[in-house]
Amino acid sequence: MGGLLFLLAAGFSLIFGLMRIANLTHGGLFMLGAYLGVSVLKVVPNLWLAALAAGIAVAFLGGLLERFILRKLAGNVLSQVLVTLGFAFIIADLCLVVWGGDPIPVPTPSFLQRPVLIAGLAFPAYRLAVVVIAILVGVSLYFLMEKTRLGAMIRAGVDDRDMARAVGIPVSRLFTTVFCLGAALAGAGGVIGGPIMSAYPGLDSDMLPLALIVVILGGVGSLVGAFVGAFITGFVYTFGVARFPDLAYVVLFLPMILVIAFRPKGLFGRFAA
Repeated sequence: MGGLLFLLAAGFSLIFGLMRIANLTHGGLFMLGAYLGVSVLKVVPNLWLAALAAGIAVAFLGGLLERFILRKLAGNVLSQVLVTLGFAFIIADLCLVVWGGDPIPVPTPSFLQRPVLIAGLAFPAYRLAVVVIAILVGVSLYFLMEKTRLGAMIRAGVDDRDMARAVGIPVSRLFTTVFCLGAALAGAGGVIGGPIMSAYPGLDSDMLPLALIVVILGGVGSLVGAFVGAFITGFVYTFGVARFPDLAYVVLFLPMILVIAFRPKGLFGRFAA
């Protein structure tokens, strides 16, 4: 769960940090990716190719949304929130029309179906693979953000958008790039999470609040914060559902409330007011 939340929340955090847009479509993009993966798997029975194809398709949709709609609403926070919320509903209804209302299971790759024995304990191989994928994606994003010129420009835009524009950084292109990257991670994450969660109506509304918690815990615009916050949230959520099902949301939201109360910027927040 922590690995899936990182794939979803990393892009969400970067979009919010750079563009100051609470992209409520993000959960819908995760669900759309899962359904697109189901369709691709019917043609090409390879989960990883399906994740790649869904990521590219969802990234293209995200780029269109940012370029032709959200960019025209720059500075109008309420309109941006309403538009992204509206698109989330549209995506949910389209998925319902195209793929129906029944949950669709996503098959686990055959070589990851057997459990892995570690110190005498059996662990589901695919779930361990999801953790490894999240770590690899996190390391890749870290090198992108910290070791490349593009990453330096993105970090500059997150820290001080106006100053970045003043020194000639193409912030508008960065907006589209980051939005597409975040959408691609969400779409691919939906496919990767399919063998664990399946594709079903309401997947978007189940995942979006968890992504919001990750961003609040980790801090807006912080990749490290998204990674740490995702695994904290994934652990707390899974633990709460398993051990205290009647108090699961109390166990989940209480840490978020404490963080907001005592550290409003999050554990690794970089947001500049």
